[in-house]
Amino acid sequence: MYICTKNNAFFIQPMHTHTAVQKAKVAFHTLGCKLNFSETATIARDFDPAAYKRVAFDSPADVYVINTCSVTENADKRFQGLVRKCLAQNPDAFIAAIGCYAQLQPEQLLAVEGVDLVLGAAEKFNLTSYLSDLTKRPEGKMHSCAIDTVNTYVGSFSTGDRTRAFLKVQDGCDYKCTYCTIPQARGISRSDALENVLKNADAIAAQGIREIVLTGVNIGDYGKGEFGTKNHEHRFIDLVSALDAHQAIDRIRISSIEPNLLSDEVIEFVSKSESFVPHFHVPLQSGSDKILKKMRRRYLTDLYVNRVEKIKSLMPNACIGVDVIVGFPGETDEDFLETYHFLNNLPVSYLHVFSYSERPNTPAATMEVVVPKAVRAKRSKMLRGLSAKKRRYFYEKCLGQQAKVLFEADNKEGYITGFTENYVKVRCPWDPALVNTLHPIRLERIDAGGYVRFSWS
Repeated sequence: MYICTKNNAFFIQPMHTHTAVQKAKVAFHTLGCKLNFSETATIARDFDPAAYKRVAFDSPADVYVINTCSVTENADKRFQGLVRKCLAQNPDAFIAAIGCYAQLQPEQLLAVEGVDLVLGAAEKFNLTSYLSDLTKRPEGKMHSCAIDTVNTYVGSFSTGDRTRAFLKVQDGCDYKCTYCTIPQARGISRSDALENVLKNADAIAAQGIREIVLTGVNIGDYGKGEFGTKNHEHRFIDLVSALDAHQAIDRIRISSIEPNLLSDEVIEFVSKSESFVPHFHVPLQSGSDKILKKMRRRYLTDLYVNRVEKIKSLMPNACIGVDVIVGFPGETDEDFLETYHFLNNLPVSYLHVFSYSERPNTPAATMEVVVPKAVRAKRSKMLRGLSAKKRRYFYEKCLGQQAKVLFEADNKEGYITGFTENYVKVRCPWDPALVNTLHPIRLERIDAGGYVRFSWS
């Protein structure tokens, strides 16, 4: 309690304390990648349910936690919009910012009106210890240690929609791509202990979840830093082998993995596995060797072609997703068309297209021959169009085939949707009994919404 005065009269006003009688309402919002989602979920589980009640982010809350991303300029701008939204819902709300942007630009975040607390890469996992007093003050507080001192690992997993979980197995990155701030935001490459990964898989399975997506910053580098050392006690192939043998979960999906770390051994293992599904997401970034060298990527286009061909030779129906960046400094029209034609000729299934965004303290930000943003937008639109064609063609190739679908939890305009093992999105009329169930189906046709319709097998 504290005493306030108003119009020369005294009255008692309660502080923002959380008691057994009145729980503080807390809401979370995540920007960015699957890894951020897994960490937000883990941090949320640290909140004592006796003291806090979790509510939706679009409702009034006493505490708002925003897990930030700083991969693109848009993520920075979105943060400011989210803070305004929080204050509109509760002007007295305590707002905490955590995550990559909070590590890279803590002063910039703290300068946003309404932000009360900023925690860096190491401190975010101790968020609840900073919330003993939720009183808003004229100036917020910042706790962020130097990234080169961050060398501990915190295991995480999310259980978002109750049908799949994002399981973090690795953090940080030792690569030095010229456009990327992730090493500055997350530190050196380090891994969860294999025993702990299996333990987390069991915890996920115990909640009835049917699919795990393995996630991290550079998961193909798994094993480095597993026990506080750069020596590899285990490799990525050891991780997938152990999870497959553990049989805790029905389906396991590998998220983004670097082409130079996606070995023949891993591809061959997935092709024979009962639990690992034929779906790979392999970053390319550019189809021009000249640009790949400027980006300091650790492969050239020949290796990328080899990886795609290896996957398709063993798993003809495998889904292959691709990350690509347009408008990197020095990318000419010829370089872009080289990327376009390279992707057009590859048997890949969809593209995640990013317009290059200047990030502070990266070598690319100081490179000459900047590509105008209007040109970046035009190139992005062209590749998004190509992605739509690629996905349609992939779906058409799958028609007539047998598959197994895992149904999602959302009612989308009267339909229930789901994904096959190889990431074909299907739908049928809403039936709550189908949520989180696996069913054999036959893929029949593509509907007007771009979903695949099916018959029961």
